[in-house]
Amino acid sequence: MLKRKILVTGVSGYIASQLLPTFRGSYELTLLDVKETDLKGNKIPGVKIADLGAPDYEKYQEYFKGIDTTVHLGYYWEPGESGEKLPFRMRPFQHERVNVDMAYNVYKLSHDAGVRRMVVASSNHAADWYEYLIHQGLMDMVSPDTYPLSDNFYGWAKATYEHIGFIFATGHFGRNLEIVQLRIGAPREIDYRNFLDNPNAYKRDLGAYISERDMQQLFIKSIETENIENEHGIPFQIFYGISDNARKFWSIANARKVIGYAPEDDSEVKYAGDIARFLMGGKLE
Repeated sequence: MLKRKILVTGVSGYIASQLLPTFRGSYELTLLDVKETDLKGNKIPGVKIADLGAPDYEKYQEYFKGIDTTVHLGYYWEPGESGEKLPFRMRPFQHERVNVDMAYNVYKLSHDAGVRRMVVASSNHAADWYEYLIHQGLMDMVSPDTYPLSDNFYGWAKATYEHIGFIFATGHFGRNLEIVQLRIGAPREIDYRNFLDNPNAYKRDLGAYISERDMQQLFIKSIETENIENEHGIPFQIFYGISDNARKFWSIANARKVIGYAPEDDSEVKYAGDIARFLMGGKLE
């Protein structure tokens, strides 16, 4: 049986580090990034250098020919004056505009090359303004259908290239490019010791947590599910990327229904000991 051909952008990043070990065994991969090494400085086997945010992005069209699915993980960030990575709320418009342009370029390259589907790493921050209401008890759950609102340019960019993706999905450019947007939550292990002065942020991350195996399942099912049309017949979906957390405040009901997402983990179970120590008056280590 022939392996599905998958192109992945941003392969030097953190999300890619969680996905590539599984992808390598399942798919025929084309890997693109602006550098050859991962976050630990190790060379990434098979990576091809491509600056997809550049004005001459069309010169990379050859990489997209014959591809079934593009997985867009690419993200440009510009360090602050001291060389540190700016917190997402401090990233300026000009910085995030580059990421919007890059997303459009990848949509266009995929569309023009005949790629069937794109799976895009969006973010919970596309609708992060509603978290203020959640934390005040004025709202219980945010769904993918909740109108996207953010109070920062990072979230604005994510919502913007979701909308650009919808335009491609409608067939505006001559054919429907199937689009899945994954609003990823907190894809990292949670150490309560990092939240000793902010227990509310700890609770928030418990709700947003997604384990590595749930992340892999979500991407694979987003790639392989045959029909992703919405109720209007448009092949476009937004799924929240979280595990089945007891404290979740984003709905994953549509991911369960459309692609059969069945997360295996729950932060409340995984971190039960830490929760007892930190939030329930236990002895801190």
